[in-house]
Amino acid sequence: MLPSFKTALVQMSMSADKAVNLKRGTDFIEQAADGGARLVCLPELFLSPYFCQREDSSLFDLAEPYPASETITALRAIAKKTKTVVIAPIFEKRAPGVYHNSAAIIDADGEIVGFYRKMHIPDDPAFYEKYYFTPGDLGFKAFDTKVGRIATLICWDQWYPEGARLAALHGATIIFYPTAIGWHPDEKERYGAAQHDAWRTVQRGHAVANGVYVAAANRTGLETDPVTGTKLEFWGQSFISDPQGVVLAEASAAKEEILYADVDVKHLEIIRRNWPFLRDRRIDAYGDITKRFIESA
Repeated sequence: MLPSFKTALVQMSMSADKAVNLKRGTDFIEQAADGGARLVCLPELFLSPYFCQREDSSLFDLAEPYPASETITALRAIAKKTKTVVIAPIFEKRAPGVYHNSAAIIDADGEIVGFYRKMHIPDDPAFYEKYYFTPGDLGFKAFDTKVGRIATLICWDQWYPEGARLAALHGATIIFYPTAIGWHPDEKERYGAAQHDAWRTVQRGHAVANGVYVAAANRTGLETDPVTGTKLEFWGQSFISDPQGVVLAEASAAKEEILYADVDVKHLEIIRRNWPFLRDRRIDAYGDITKRFIESA
């Protein structure tokens, strides 16, 4: 584990051409490495526009087998070339009819050291993910890399404290959230500020409650579904928070950017010594957390 290292988030918009998106993703990784990053995270489903705006069985053709996929092969090569750890989101074809929203953790030598399948799957208007993605079955873990022990979850997982807690208990120093989140344009004026603030606040809360760094890499841009005409405005604003919830770096809403911040393991240790939330947990009293709901007596 390094005592400190620079991490980077790629905030990008996506074209309809998978090859273009993959090339741009690898170019962003190379730029981030040139900027001093030792660890780089790409956005969720970065190989295509956000296809979950409608239910269409032909869109399963976008999925790739893991690990034998063009995307993983290309990202392993760029990780090795740049000596950079890469969080690599993919639409995974596991078997006919079984697909996942996943991410590989590729070490700085190009070797795969971890794999995560999105656990919490949303189903909202224009976010019809339950149609496409089988819930993950690999649990919430952390993985050793050449920079340190890290974890990744994905997008909708951002709202669940349980996932962040378990990743921290597995020893993660930083939790990444590759993301595709935004506004319905007709709701933005009324609800937009509150929706974005809630998203930012809950993740900063995960950082504080668990004494970890948290980093969310979002896409940006207005995407119009070519069949239904529905629109989503992805709100960008990727950010990195330290273990006190201090936002170390934050991107704009509308621009493609590479966001940098330093992860300092000594700072994490100091915060945990003074805010010993993990020490004071009442693990003897949390049994009911596994219940769906607790009925009133």
